[in-house]
Amino acid sequence: MAHIVILGAGLGGSIMAYELADQIRKEDRITVVTKDPAYHFVPSNPWVAVGWRKRDDITVDLAETMRNKGIAFTTVAAEKLNPEENRVALVDGTTIDYDYLIIATGPELAFDEIEGLGPHGGHTQSVCHVDHAEKAWDAFEDFCKKPGPIIVGAVQGASCFGPAYEFTFILETELRRRKIRDKVPMTFVTSEPYIGHLGLDGVGDTKGLLESEMREKHVKWLTSTRVKRVEQGKMVVEEVNDDGSVKAEKELPFGFAMMLPAFRGIKPIMGIEGLVNPRGFVIVDEHQQNPKYRNIFGIGVCVAIPPMGPTPVPCGVPKTGFMIESMVTATAHNLGQILRGQEPDNVGTWNAVCLADFGDSGVAFVAQPQIPPRNVNWASSGKWVHLAKVAFEKYFIRKVKKGTSEPYYEKAMMKMVGIDKLKSVQKG
Repeated sequence: MAHIVILGAGLGGSIMAYELADQIRKEDRITVVTKDPAYHFVPSNPWVAVGWRKRDDITVDLAETMRNKGIAFTTVAAEKLNPEENRVALVDGTTIDYDYLIIATGPELAFDEIEGLGPHGGHTQSVCHVDHAEKAWDAFEDFCKKPGPIIVGAVQGASCFGPAYEFTFILETELRRRKIRDKVPMTFVTSEPYIGHLGLDGVGDTKGLLESEMREKHVKWLTSTRVKRVEQGKMVVEEVNDDGSVKAEKELPFGFAMMLPAFRGIKPIMGIEGLVNPRGFVIVDEHQQNPKYRNIFGIGVCVAIPPMGPTPVPCGVPKTGFMIESMVTATAHNLGQILRGQEPDNVGTWNAVCLADFGDSGVAFVAQPQIPPRNVNWASSGKWVHLAKVAFEKYFIRKVKKGTSEPYYEKAMMKMVGIDKLKSVQKG
């Protein structure tokens, strides 16, 4: 009998538990360890931040679903991982031993790396967590009583740019609906070297599509820009030349600002040599296995992926939802093989499939694989993207509630459009 522990129950961890339950032997058992007993559909946070969704609309209580799947569910945060002893210490003083560990914690949000950044004692909002989104909604309501400049974007080291673009245009749509758009200058501030880079060196014509949207919606932008500090109503930024030298320092006034932070690994795994990189992200091979601790796997945003290449201001690589699901599927199948004495041979495709909603339209892109060179490199825009995002939200939340890893119709649809979670393996 093997005991498999999953750290985290977000997008990756919850689906990991469901898929793994279908792959393990009858005698094996699974325990999920998470600090939050509820699952929140993170892609809907920008909608929460403008009042288009409420917390309850995007939240799933996982306890009942896990119980129905025969999965142990511990809602106590991890304190420290001891990989030498195959043990996780929890903040309540208890410990959990494991035979195999899957790290699916997501990141720690590094607001503290920039003075004045973030919703906790800082001057900017966030859509990284539903708690942040609710706080942003309150701040936005206050802002609308006294409109002024808005700044949205992503700071140096950020690796998740899509929500910044989404929120920019969602805000723009909501301001038009409230008939106060004419009172609100908007500026997009990003570490990317160009609009639509996305940490991926672009996907299809994301540069042209997103620049066009910004021109049409009268949104100004600053690229290759790092944030020095944020004060009440003022953001101090530096525009950077291609050689890394400072081109100009600017003070940007704002009445409302949402800036995505850089990510780093969580404290319980930080500094474990051979397990994580200096930033605290989990090192994995093509089978999602850690090279040093072979009984540890990593999936999702917590996984270390090197950047696409040098940029004037540091940009990380995003881990999109479908990419994470491909990591999950590969890990579940690989662990199933290991438990049966076989060598793992499943490799995730790491395809990026993204629906960026703008409220009344949007931009969609597909990158196969996410990291160039690609077999598919495609982007498109239109009102259909908004409708598709709404449909996907409802579908995915239902999937988490039901405890279903991959319904047959999802698999069939993805096959139909040529998108797979696993790479083909040549055997024999």
